[in-house]
Amino acid sequence: MKRSGALLLLPLAVLLSGCDFVVLSPAGDVAAQQRDLLVVSTLLMLLIIVPVMALTVFFAWRYRQSSTTATYTPDWDHSTKLELVIWAAPLLIIICLGALTWLGTHLLDPYRRIDRIEAGQPVTQNHKPLRVEVVALDWKWLFIYPDYGIASVNELAAPVNQPIDFRITSSTVMNSFYIPALAGQIYAMPGMETKLHAVINRPGTYTGFSANYSGAGFSGMRFAFHGLSDQAFADWVAQTKSAEATLNRETYLALERPSENEPVRHYASVDLDLYGAILNLCVEPGKMCMNEMMSIDAKGGLGLAGVRNTLPLQYDKLARRGAVFGNDPSYVASICTAEEAAAASRAARDADDRGWPLRDLSSLRGVGLLAPGAGSRRADAETRSLGLLRFEL
Repeated sequence: MKRSGALLLLPLAVLLSGCDFVVLSPAGDVAAQQRDLLVVSTLLMLLIIVPVMALTVFFAWRYRQSSTTATYTPDWDHSTKLELVIWAAPLLIIICLGALTWLGTHLLDPYRRIDRIEAGQPVTQNHKPLRVEVVALDWKWLFIYPDYGIASVNELAAPVNQPIDFRITSSTVMNSFYIPALAGQIYAMPGMETKLHAVINRPGTYTGFSANYSGAGFSGMRFAFHGLSDQAFADWVAQTKSAEATLNRETYLALERPSENEPVRHYASVDLDLYGAILNLCVEPGKMCMNEMMSIDAKGGLGLAGVRNTLPLQYDKLARRGAVFGNDPSYVASICTAEEAAAASRAARDADDRGWPLRDLSSLRGVGLLAPGAGSRRADAETRSLGLLRFEL
C-alpha cells in the first residue's frame, strides 16, 4: 500500500522538479518584500478557506441521513454566536488584507526610491544609485549606462548592494520588463517612460525577460542579469569599454530593426542624447521630438498651420519593421517663431535691394508648414478636406 502511494506521488514530483522557485527565493530585497506580501496574504486567506473546507466535510459526515448521534432540530433558524463567527472572521481578514495592500502599494511602488538595501540596512548617502536606461526593441533588450557612457544588448550587470535606478521605454510595441529575482515586472511603452527602483543582494546570474507578448520573436526576448561585486562590475565596465562598436543614432536605427535571438553585444560609447530621442520618437535626424510638440501645444499651438505637426507623434511601426506599405514618411524638421520669420523676411528684402539672387519661392504654399516642393496628392487631398486657405507667398 505504501509503495503504491509513493508511485502515485511520483508524477507530481516529476512535474515539480521542473519548477523554478526564484519568486519564493529571490536575491533582491524588493522581490523579497513582494514575496513576503504574497505569503502573508495567502496565509490570511487560508485562515478562512481551510476551516470552511474542513467544516464542509465535517457537516456532511455528521448530519448524513444514516447518523444516529446528530441532534435533529427542524425548527432551528438562527444562532447569534454562529452569525458573529460567520461575519466577524471574514471582516477581520479583509481589514488585515486591506492594510497590507495599502502599505505594500506605497512602500513597494516601483517609482519610489528604495530606502533600504536589505532588512536592517538603510540606504545612506554613500549608496549612489546606478542609472540604467532600458529600451525594449523587437525582439531584444538595450541597456544604456549614462554614467559610464556604455551600452549592451541582452546583458545587464549591476553591483551587489547598490540601488539601481531603471528608466524604461520601448521603441515599438508594449513589452514588460521582468527580472523575478530582482523585483516585480513593469511595462515598457513607446513614447512613455516607466521607472523601477531595486537592489540585488546576492552575486549570481539571473534571468530577465519580457512578460508581455510582443510578436514572433517574443520567446527569445531574454537576457542575463549579473549581480557582481564592486571589482567584478568594474571589470565588466572595462570589458564593455574595450568593445569596438559605438552606439549613435545611425547604428541605433540599424539595431532597432526586428531580429530574433540576438547574441550579447557591447558598445564602448553611446550618444548621451540617444535615450531622450528614443523616448520622444525622434531618433531620425531633424525630426521634431514629442516633447517639443507638447511644448508648442502648451503655449497655444500653431493653429491650422500646424495640423501636420501631429505626424511625428504617430509611430510608423510598419516602416520601422521594413514594410513596403504604410504612411509616407513625413514630419516637420523645424519651426520658426514669428520674430524669426520677420527677421528672415527683412533679410530677404535687404538681399533683394542689394541685387542678390533669390530662390524661386513660387511653389511654396502656406499649408501645414510644408517645405517647398514637398507636397503630395495625399497632402493636397487632406488640405482640401480641411478647407484650408491656400495662398501664394
